[in-house]
Amino acid sequence: MNTQEWARYAADAVVLLHFAFVVFVLFGGLLLLRWRKLAWLHLPVAIWGILIEFAGWICPLTPLENRLRYQAGLEMYEGDFVMRYIMPVLYPPDLTRELQIIFGFVVLLLNGVCYYYVFSYRNRAKHH
Repeated sequence: MNTQEWARYAADAVVLLHFAFVVFVLFGGLLLLRWRKLAWLHLPVAIWGILIEFAGWICPLTPLENRLRYQAGLEMYEGDFVMRYIMPVLYPPDLTRELQIIFGFVVLLLNGVCYYYVFSYRNRAKHH
């Protein structure tokens, strides 16, 4: 396998990892219903994902993917992973900063409800 082929496969692997990260940020709180101790992994990941959305940062995986795409001779892209791959599925192509902030609030709300249920409501139910 030559360097360009390796870089292409590595870029694809980063995309899959990035997608798994986004799914875990968004829905990882639901896994706590089964595995409460997973909160130690999910909570910092979710906080990082929410900060990226609220601050408008670009996840470090995006420049890594672009660098690998460049090495493979593939097209690079502007913006971040969410804008490139996720938002076209969830939102119209004319993504605004406001929609990105809304996405951050959706992640915060969904995970907040999961954490509340697992660590508050569920604990009270056990004691009654």
